[in-house]
Amino acid sequence: FVMYSRKESKRVREEFWICFGKNYHRKWLLYNTRIKDFSLKFTFTRKFAEVSIDLDSTDEIMRQYYFEKLQSLKTILKEGFLPDAAFDEVYELENRKIISRVYVSKESVNIHNKKDWPVAQEWLTEKMDALERFFLKYRDFIEQ
Repeated sequence: FVMYSRKESKRVREEFWICFGKNYHRKWLLYNTRIKDFSLKFTFTRKFAEVSIDLDSTDEIMRQYYFEKLQSLKTILKEGFLPDAAFDEVYELENRKIISRVYVSKESVNIHNKKDWPVAQEWLTEKMDALERFFLKYRDFIEQ
């Protein structure tokens, strides 16, 4: 177990994402969902990898509205795209901000361990691809 300074940790994370972009060259939707405060996200930390739909509106009612829309599609999402999807209406980010999140996680991977990178990259790509396909298919329903 190696301790990294903040600067070293930042450099390793940047290196990972540059490497990911080169290995999986593709334009992801991410923030380009056309829905305000509704984004698709990649997360990779020292503890886990995650792919998520983040609802981060400060307007509680809008956040709840979109979360309920996603919940109404839960069976479709789990049966057709991401069987392990978790729904968390109150999800606290590291910066203490509360959002709503629908996500899948892969435990026991560490962004600081380069041996984990190929597995994490493949997993992130596969899960984000499924999440994007789900979102694009149901965007009109979610939006209305």
